[in-house]
Amino acid sequence: MKLKNWIAAAFGAAAVMAAGPASATAVGLELMLLVDVSGSVDSAEYDLQKNGYVNAFNSVAVQNAILASQGGAIAVTYIEWSGNTQRATQVGWTLINSVASAQQFATALSGVSRAFAGNTAIQDAIGLSYGAFGTEVGGASNGFESLRQVIDVSGDGADNNSATFCAAGCGRNAALAGGVDTINGLAILGEAGLQTYYDSFVKGGTGGFVIAATSFADFSRAIQDKLIAEIRVPEPTSLALVGLALLGAGVARRRVTRR
Repeated sequence: MKLKNWIAAAFGAAAVMAAGPASATAVGLELMLLVDVSGSVDSAEYDLQKNGYVNAFNSVAVQNAILASQGGAIAVTYIEWSGNTQRATQVGWTLINSVASAQQFATALSGVSRAFAGNTAIQDAIGLSYGAFGTEVGGASNGFESLRQVIDVSGDGADNNSATFCAAGCGRNAALAGGVDTINGLAILGEAGLQTYYDSFVKGGTGGFVIAATSFADFSRAIQDKLIAEIRVPEPTSLALVGLALLGAGVARRRVTRR
């Protein structure tokens, strides 16, 4: 775990709220949901996948994880992707800091219409989307500053169409090199070798992991587990970390204002 996350876990909201310029909203986590809507996902499977996200943000378990996270607030965006020119932000960056705002985000998701149904350019989806995190990765402000930037990728197939980035993890590598902290995967099983692909070329960074859904029918369970794991702040491994408290605000500020 990075030192910044140890410190944040020790201080919680104090470190978060001390960070960042006044024009940005400080949150513990910015979470980017990258969702596969390629042609291998039929309409019924698309509905199961989208409704899995809706159900997750309406669930008490996910809501409690958000309220117990760093600063009690996260920012989330929902992006659908398919071929190498096909990425659409379906729900923009949204502050979730209460049960009501989680439910409002779920309502926004429920109103989304499918954007694409093409090939599977997972590396382009990662490598060409991470700039939306904004100032933490050297981009224009998205209205939020955070201690952690996490990409959540879900899909049912390995890359077959990336143009800008090679299939062997180049989009993942570019995002991590650009400043993204963690990339996690949810592999919807069916295609041979898919979980191995996600383990080898999708997950990365601090604490990156892959969760498998046995089918689209299992997606709702899997995405709820995944979101809770991403939102939850790991406990400090030593009480000695409390001694870093006096450094908290300064470290947090340096972290969120990097370029």
